[in-house]
Amino acid sequence: MIERTIFREEHHIFRETVRRFVDREIVPFHAQWEKDVPDQYGGMGLDYLFDVVVFEELWRSGASGPGFLIHTDLVATYLLSFGTEAQKRHWLPKMVSGEAIGSLGMTEPHAGSDLKAIRTRAVRDGDDFVINGQKVFISNGQLCDFVVLATKTDGSAGAKGVTLFIVESSRPGFQRGRNLEKIGMKAPVVETVLDWTVEYTSDRSVFGQKLANFQNTQFKLADLKTKATVARVFTDKCISLFMEGKLDPVDAAMAKMFTSELHCEAVDECLQLFGGWGYMCEYPIARAYVDARIVKIAGGSIEIMKTIIARHMFAQGGFALTKSG
Repeated sequence: MIERTIFREEHHIFRETVRRFVDREIVPFHAQWEKDVPDQYGGMGLDYLFDVVVFEELWRSGASGPGFLIHTDLVATYLLSFGTEAQKRHWLPKMVSGEAIGSLGMTEPHAGSDLKAIRTRAVRDGDDFVINGQKVFISNGQLCDFVVLATKTDGSAGAKGVTLFIVESSRPGFQRGRNLEKIGMKAPVVETVLDWTVEYTSDRSVFGQKLANFQNTQFKLADLKTKATVARVFTDKCISLFMEGKLDPVDAAMAKMFTSELHCEAVDECLQLFGGWGYMCEYPIARAYVDARIVKIAGGSIEIMKTIIARHMFAQGGFALTKSG
């Protein structure tokens, strides 16, 4: 098997710490939390791979509920990149300590993946901004202390207070950032689901023999394992490029499209091998199936990823696609 080479010894040590924390502090309470949900700034100065370790371990355990990645990968990054010094000093230490939760308000009833189509506007009124518009699917919105809000503005700097504006939704790096947050979690899910299925089919008997002995089972799992390995190599390469500041938006779009589709395919095929038991919430595969479908939508839909890729292909050939084409 292809050995992962992007992590150093300190990352492996950190992974064990994170795994123990997740197993002790998150997994036993995760189901109840999800039932309860409806009713130089303090950081450690570590590289991005430590963040990768955290979300890999969260998804390995099936703990998809906490919006940690929104809080750390997106909100904190936007605040650090676009916030004023006063905003960064006020909010980032609290985000690190857990005193404040950051939220992301981008999607609107009529504008999802295409953020250029948003209609929410922030108009300057003296030292303040007056905001008018609508937002839906606000990540971490039910728990947040402040919101990074995407609006159309008059080009002025961000407002004072708890609301920050992403003045230009098409800023360089935005596409890379929102995609990478979604790319990294897919491969661990596929690998974990495959492990569950290998264990289950090795134990489950059908028509007098183990389910694992059927050629269909072997072929399905071999196919998914091969795709998962390809996804892992591609994901690790994208992570390395991102850390070097070299990740191309088109490569990010391809990675997100491929890993999102594989994520959904894997949980669907593996659940099928579990049979009726796989549809029971007592089995983690059922929960993984429920969690999977959103990955083709959140952070940019599959269709938007394909549009980004296709436009780049035709642009390289000297042909600019029209909006209708």
